[in-house]
Amino acid sequence: MDFEHRYSPFAQSPDIEQFRTEVLKFYASEGRNFPWRQDTSPYSVFVSEVMLQQTQVYRVEPKYIRWMREVPDFQALAELSTERLLGLWQGLGYNRRALALRESAEKVIKEYDGILPDDPELLQRLPGIGPATAASICAFAFNLPVVFIETNIRRVFIHFFFRDSEQVSDRDILPLVEASLHRESPRDWYNALMDLGTLLKNRVANPNRKSRHYTRQAPFKGSNREARGAVLKALQKATRQSAEELSETTGIDFRRILRAAEELEKEGFLSAEKGLFGLT
Repeated sequence: MDFEHRYSPFAQSPDIEQFRTEVLKFYASEGRNFPWRQDTSPYSVFVSEVMLQQTQVYRVEPKYIRWMREVPDFQALAELSTERLLGLWQGLGYNRRALALRESAEKVIKEYDGILPDDPELLQRLPGIGPATAASICAFAFNLPVVFIETNIRRVFIHFFFRDSEQVSDRDILPLVEASLHRESPRDWYNALMDLGTLLKNRVANPNRKSRHYTRQAPFKGSNREARGAVLKALQKATRQSAEELSETTGIDFRRILRAAEELEKEGFLSAEKGLFGLT
């Protein structure tokens, strides 16, 4: 049966049981396999979920494999130097996530005796962990029947349940997510939704454009993110540099480099001494 027929929206709003059956049937035949699905320990899931925030799976997988080999637990992560942390993170973007990841490890060691809590509210107290990430950690690491929405889940529900709607709110979707949740195996259920959402993105017009929460990501070229990343990359190769030297090294306008370096200093990535910036 071809994709367009098999995974097109139902003629009418589908019965929840019918929907769950179709999603699980898809997962049984076409579900993907990733190393963080093989190792569902709390640390493994925690690292992978942070890495996967706003980053494509194909970029995450090799970085995750190397990370787990070299930084196997929360203690090792908490002890990483900034230079080593950014070196391992390079290529994943949004470097502040790496700093938040290390800060979270420090907090897990100090406040929870090195054991990641399985409570979404406690997880949200960790740096860089929002409601959706906290819930996904609970689902994938602890197999808990939490209810949450992220971009792939949203895409699936809009595609199947809101074919003729525009400006769909997450408030409209959440009751369906809760009603359809496979409570005996939430880990497999959410993996199935993630995989189907990814497939839909590549095969049909993106249903998420109907979401009230849909926004396009700003271009990387010329952005502040580009300047920040360039500064950090350059300082991994040289101990300390001035903003002028960083501008010359990176080929990025001095004012953009200076603004990025000052931001990174305030966030704890860099220290400044006598006009020279260096990694903390």
